[in-house]
Amino acid sequence: MSGQARREQLLQILKNSKEPVSGLELAKNLEVSRQVIVQDIALLRANNIDIMSTNRGYVIAEKNGNSRVFKVIHTEEQVEEELNLFVDYGGKVEDVFVFHKVYGVVKADLNIKSRRDVKKYLEELSSGKSTQLMKLTSNYHYHTISADNEETLDLLQEELYKRGFLAKLQDYEPVDFWGGKD
Repeated sequence: MSGQARREQLLQILKNSKEPVSGLELAKNLEVSRQVIVQDIALLRANNIDIMSTNRGYVIAEKNGNSRVFKVIHTEEQVEEELNLFVDYGGKVEDVFVFHKVYGVVKADLNIKSRRDVKKYLEELSSGKSTQLMKLTSNYHYHTISADNEETLDLLQEELYKRGFLAKLQDYEPVDFWGGKD
């Protein structure tokens, strides 16, 4: 099978799946190594196909056109409150990222859309596998949040402000983190 045919098949598997598909599962289905899958995903992304990597596998990002980046700050103990706020108001936490003065943008896709996803994410963090990105930047971090409409994003912004989670951008922070890309 040619590389192009394999990538088309890979794309069909992701489009037809309701759940994230692991790289190992894709490799087995397509009879290639996991590294080939990683390279194929990179090539698909380079062709503007929005494939997200989650802790459970690859998914094609939902396109709804309504998203906003929020800069937030809170304690480690408030992570659950913050994430539940997003999903309770109808938002989906696409990612978390920090802007580090030396390393630049460090980002991780999250794909959190329910309290169940929040719980699973927190369980993985508490297992000691990794630490939260906000620890790199004194608890400041960003989330890209998508929602069905702008009103939901406005409500989320108001609620973040009320709870003291919304943080002000500093002069050294780039406003367009992705250089024109989401």
